[in-house]
Amino acid sequence: MNQGPKHGDHIRRVGMIFSGGPAPAANAVISAAAISFLEDQRSVIGFFHGYSNLQDYHPVSHRLLPDKHYRVFQDRDVRGIRNTRGILIGTARANPGKGIETPADLDDGAKVARLANVYNALVDLEIDALISIGGDDTLKTANFLFEFQKRLPEAARRVQVVHVPKTIDNDYRGIDFTFGFFTAVDVMAKELENLRADAIATSGYFIVETMGRKAGWLSYGVGIAGEANLVIAIEDIDESLTSDEVYTDPETGETKTRQALDINKLADRIVSLIRMREERDDKHYGTIVLAEGISEMLPNDFIENLPRDEHGHIGLGRIDLGKVVAAVVTERYHARMGKKKKVTGIQLGYESRCSPAHAFDVMLGSQLGIGAYRALVEEGLDAHMVSTRGQLDLTYVPFSELVNPDSLRTEVRFINRGSDFHRLARFLETRTDRLTDWSPGRRREEAGEPVQ
Repeated sequence: MNQGPKHGDHIRRVGMIFSGGPAPAANAVISAAAISFLEDQRSVIGFFHGYSNLQDYHPVSHRLLPDKHYRVFQDRDVRGIRNTRGILIGTARANPGKGIETPADLDDGAKVARLANVYNALVDLEIDALISIGGDDTLKTANFLFEFQKRLPEAARRVQVVHVPKTIDNDYRGIDFTFGFFTAVDVMAKELENLRADAIATSGYFIVETMGRKAGWLSYGVGIAGEANLVIAIEDIDESLTSDEVYTDPETGETKTRQALDINKLADRIVSLIRMREERDDKHYGTIVLAEGISEMLPNDFIENLPRDEHGHIGLGRIDLGKVVAAVVTERYHARMGKKKKVTGIQLGYESRCSPAHAFDVMLGSQLGIGAYRALVEEGLDAHMVSTRGQLDLTYVPFSELVNPDSLRTEVRFINRGSDFHRLARFLETRTDRLTDWSPGRRREEAGEPVQ
């Protein structure tokens, strides 16, 4: 560690929380951060299960207890765990900022009550700084905590906050790749290769729904590495795959129109791909990858009654998009071709979240953990996210550049259509965009003749 005075010499006791879904290399972050502080003769506390206990803190009825609600780390707790599975301190989706939607809400005592509990718990335990590890909702909460403290009396104790970005979805602004992403891609791509071998053996197709929430990073990575014949993510949904849907707004009662994903159009595109591979290439098997995020564009009948988590996100996994689309593809293939086709829907995602971490994710997670130490102690930063670029060079991004000042929300980072990454998947999948007159069957269909 650096010698001599540091900007963060006043930081003697550091707290750490992990929130949201698991991600490979979580323990690399926790270990590297904790060791950095411990070797510098500073205390580190790991809070169990995200904000679950912190948000319920009460000085009398719910004080936080060591080894029940948190652990004061010793060197033996955090050595040799960078490659271990799971999360040393557990995780949860507890949301102490629930109900805060505008800056004005931060002045509403009722809406910030659980946020105040978090702050009071940290002060009670004499925490000088908090390392927040999690997704964009956890970043939003970290920013709430920072903004809440700005409104406290000048003499009140301050807890500095830095955030480490975590998501296998890789949909994070401010960093190129998040730890766990490459492991998740690797695990699911290998599963896709297994399914491809099954498809070859049985002359069938698998329609595979991958995690990734709104953006298509995971689905594209899996499709590229797993040699899928087609990948479709939210970034690919245009007028060719949608139809107008008239619906009633549940809040206002107004009749509105929106562009909704048309399952029949999506199925027809997949059927056309299957048919082309059969007639042009004499290949009767394949794999299709769909990003779970396109489920949010389904007609309201599919999603209006689905439960939401603490952060308001729809439980997309409950739709089981792969099976829904597979059933329609089977039906429409039979109608167009006059014969049956084995098409099976599969969900992939959960099996990747606590898989053994890819070496790159361990390196990235370790650097981000050390970056949390350097941000607080060497740089003296508050309200910053730890990031990397180039050859894992550390950078620090202010919350103000990541959070909308009016809505206090973060923004999802989508794949840019036409970007080199987007074009990579398009180039490697079965090409249909430049093909004309690829089969006698297609020519007969275009001429209005029956196809056998």
